[in-house]
Amino acid sequence: MRTFFYFVLFMVIAVGVIFLAAVLGARGAWYFAWLVGTAMIVLISAAGGALLDTQEEHAAERAAAERERS
Repeated sequence: MRTFFYFVLFMVIAVGVIFLAAVLGARGAWYFAWLVGTAMIVLISAAGGALLDTQEEHAAERAAAERERS
């Protein structure tokens, strides 16, 4: 049943996208590129933030371990 709901959801999204493409015409490609580009920038910056946070945690753990050894 869950698969059916996913199918219906994706069909509704597809119909919406086709409708927007028909309404926007030649400008549709620009809006699509803008949306994809914005999503990519957000995802890449979030991944960079997560990597930086992980690196800082590892550096703090290493510093604490070295203090314990001394």
